[in-house]
Amino acid sequence: MRSWSAPDIVPLPGTGGPLRIHDTATGRIRTTTPGSTAGMYACGITPYDAAHLGHAFTYLAFDLVNRVWRDAGHDVNYVQNTTDIDDPLLERAEATGVDWRDLAHREIDVFREDMAALSIIPPTSYVGVVESVDLISELAVRIRETGAAYEIDGDLYFSAEAATRFGQISNLDREEMLELFGQRGGDPQRAEKKDPLDWLLWRAERPGEPSWDSPLGRGRPGWHIECSAIALDRLGPSFDINGGGSDLIFPHHEMGAAETRCATGQANAHNHLHVGMVGLNGEKMSKSLGNLVFVSKLRQQGVDPAVIRLAMLSHHYRSPWEWTDAELPAATERAERWRAATALGSGPDAAPVLAAVRAALAEDLDSPAALAAVDAWATTALAEGGTDAGAPGLVGTTVDTLLGVKL
Repeated sequence: MRSWSAPDIVPLPGTGGPLRIHDTATGRIRTTTPGSTAGMYACGITPYDAAHLGHAFTYLAFDLVNRVWRDAGHDVNYVQNTTDIDDPLLERAEATGVDWRDLAHREIDVFREDMAALSIIPPTSYVGVVESVDLISELAVRIRETGAAYEIDGDLYFSAEAATRFGQISNLDREEMLELFGQRGGDPQRAEKKDPLDWLLWRAERPGEPSWDSPLGRGRPGWHIECSAIALDRLGPSFDINGGGSDLIFPHHEMGAAETRCATGQANAHNHLHVGMVGLNGEKMSKSLGNLVFVSKLRQQGVDPAVIRLAMLSHHYRSPWEWTDAELPAATERAERWRAATALGSGPDAAPVLAAVRAALAEDLDSPAALAAVDAWATTALAEGGTDAGAPGLVGTTVDTLLGVKL
């Protein structure tokens, strides 16, 4: 599947330090230790509606990881999927009278445009489920051959009882798992299952639904196994970071980790990174609630994408936060100050700014601290000037390369 255009990344003097991030499974800040090429997987959108700020905030966090690793001298193999066949997509297509394929293509195009406008570095591999059906069914067969899966009327389920270390990602008890499983696409109520927590690997063909031929019979993939299969194919097991929004910790990432361990005997990732939810009017911003702020609509209203990005960067990636009417004016004022300061003929020494931004981002992607370092330099530059003719240019490049904000 086609990705989107990449922003220009200008190398900075020197190199950044190792990235430390909060690992969901252990609850600790851990130093990532990639080799020459770092591997990262982020769960993508289900394209039944346009991308909202919650999506953008998630992919911004992974973009910062990408930028910090590159600045430290690593190549980055970044993989992202798009769930271009699933129940929510089919339901929206039926409700609106649009072919599900046309709906998916339309919304993926909008998503690409949003990501390019926000200067999000595109994935090395942007992979759809439809193009990966054979890959996914092959993984389901591998799991079945281990004895960890069973069939109900042609549907193939993973047995939670066979999942070693189940719960190691989310650290939830069974009661909490059952509640979330029912809320987030699971079917704990299906009476024929051995355990309410058993999850679907392959859904047998139903009348009127899209389906594909496979060694498991005609049907389509379950949700969790799509990411497991794509990540294994493009990254192999035990890559550096796997993640997405915090609402994916359970069941999606817990169950995906169990699938990979069953098929390979190895963990799917060394670290699990999860991004806080963005709210609006006291509720999590989500398609199901309909309380969305769309990136595309902000852009259509003439909002500078750099301002949208700055508004998001003012919040730490792990912290839930509320979008309010104050976000854009504050980000606009910050962008104007930074642009005025970097347009000066000279300014205060910029080397400490580069060091501070690098240090802040390397320590669990602390973007608010990085913004504060640039704020302090801009304030001094505008109030007092400076004698370093190269400083404004270095600050501008620092902001562009590490924060992805084009001044």
